[in-house]
Parts: sequence; structure tokens; C-alpha cells
Amino acid sequence: MFRALIVLALTALLSGCGYNSIQQKDEAVTAAWSQVLNVYKRRADLVPNLVATVRGYASHEQQVLTQVTEARAKVGSINVNANDPESLKQFEQAQGELRGAIGRLLVVSENYPQLKADQSFLSLQTQLEGTENRIAVERQRYIGAVQDYNTYIRQFPTNLTAKLFGYATKPNFTVENAAEIQQAPKVDFGQPSAPAQTPPAPSQG
Repeated sequence: MFRALIVLALTALLSGCGYNSIQQKDEAVTAAWSQVLNVYKRRADLVPNLVATVRGYASHEQQVLTQVTEARAKVGSINVNANDPESLKQFEQAQGELRGAIGRLLVVSENYPQLKADQSFLSLQTQLEGTENRIAVERQRYIGAVQDYNTYIRQFPTNLTAKLFGYATKPNFTVENAAEIQQAPKVDFGQPSAPAQTPPAPSQG
């Protein structure tokens, strides 16, 4: 009976000091990070088919094809630790390099009308655009979850509980332009632009 009262007292004490909320917010960060990894993996999984499709029409564009393949390999070689600032920075840099390499490959495709008309290529474009949008959304959610967690464990008296149980602030994605994470970016995959409108000829007076 006495032991049960002690357990109840400790539970109430920990709850009042924010321990349960720390657990919940920590789990929210973990869940958000899993979604970030899922969408980044989805992009990497699309690369082999993209490279194979482009190579079928533009095999001599070896440099850009190699850059995409190497960028994907670099992403796959990183064993990221989201709690390590340097590891997270390297991961983010590698993902940025992959996105840039894919973008250059899609620009090259503009020179090949048959490739641009290929249904597999068009499908990959659509999937990549959707994936880039999902990446932006999941990054935003992760950034928000980490900010919420970090802010909470810095507050008094929660900071005492966090220190007691070894909960530290977490590193976050860098945001060069805060406005960019407010909405998923418009990704241009080389769709032809509408022709310029020709101004009407002046009426004969």
C-alpha cells in the first residue's frame, strides 16, 4: 500500500514537472523525422528509372547522368543521426545536391522532344513534382515539431525535468529563407511555356 502511494506521488510529481509532455513532444519529433526520411527515400527511389529513361534518348549526356547517379549514391551512403548537428548538416547538403542534379538532368531533357513526349518520362516528372512538394511539407512539419520540443524543454520548471532525465535540445534543418517553408515550392520540370501573345495590329483609320 505504501509503495503504491509512493508510485502515485511520483507519477503526479513527474506529470506536474512536464515529464509526460516531454515524452509526447519527443515522440512527435521522432514521428515527423520518420516522414521526412520516407519522402526523401521516395525521391531517391525515382532516380534509377529517371536516369534509365533519359539515357534511352540522350545516352551521350553522360556527365549529367553520372552526376545524378553519384548524388543518389552519396545520399544513400549517409547514416544520418538527427540528434547530431553535423550529421544533419551533411544529410541536408547531400539531399540538396541530389535535388540540384535532378534539376540539371531535367533541364537537359528540354533538348530532346521525343524524350519529353515519352509517357514514362512524363509520369516520372509528375511523381517527382509531387515528391518535392511532400518533402517541403514534411520538412516544415519536422521543423515545427523540433521548435515546439526545444521551446518546451527550455521553459521553467520543465528545463529541470529535462536536465534530470537527460533530454537536450535537438538540432534542426537550416532555413535560409523562412518564407520558403510556409508553402511547398512550385517545382518546374521543364514544361513548355505558353507562346507569347502577339499584340493586335493597329486598326486602319
